[in-house]
Amino acid sequence: MLSVALPKGRIAEDTLEIFETIFGSSFKFDDRKLILQTENFKFLLVRNQDVATYVYHQAADIGVVGLDTLEEQGLDVIRLLDLQKGKCRVAIGMRAGEKPDFTKSEIKVATKMVNITKRYFAERAVAADIIKLYGSIELAPLVGLADMIVDVVETGSTMKQNGLEVVETIMESTTHLIANKNSFFEKKSEILDVYEKINALLYGNNH
Repeated sequence: MLSVALPKGRIAEDTLEIFETIFGSSFKFDDRKLILQTENFKFLLVRNQDVATYVYHQAADIGVVGLDTLEEQGLDVIRLLDLQKGKCRVAIGMRAGEKPDFTKSEIKVATKMVNITKRYFAERAVAADIIKLYGSIELAPLVGLADMIVDVVETGSTMKQNGLEVVETIMESTTHLIANKNSFFEKKSEILDVYEKINALLYGNNH
């Protein structure tokens, strides 16, 4: 029995479709239920930010989560496979027409993704005052809280609607299949079976 942590919403639906294709049976959550138990799997619906935590603590053997979240959290899990879904990027946004000036003595940056942001500016030896926000990040440059924001962007339309534009991409992100290290050791054949079937479906056998 493998337990699988899935983020609620679109990614969970996409992943369950993949499981239906490779195992030839139906995987559907009952309304409002957070656990789906089948003969060989137990699927858990959790928040996207919590997937890697469930896997890291072995509350789930494997999980599906965005690379941006993995990079931000830095938890020690095995990255098995890029699932090529949920494409987005982590990008710097500024007021339309503005360009970043990395020579300033200090730059104020508002973001949910503090660790990715810190690493990015540290690698460029830029002094950044990083302000952690939990939502409505686009407001920060408009009201003078920050010079720029670092946020997850899919199309960029949210930024545009708020008078901002992407000035630089920090990283590209897609969803990844991850595994707990102990689970990978204890349930290797089951995990590799899932990995190989998904790999063959997505990439053929040449990956």
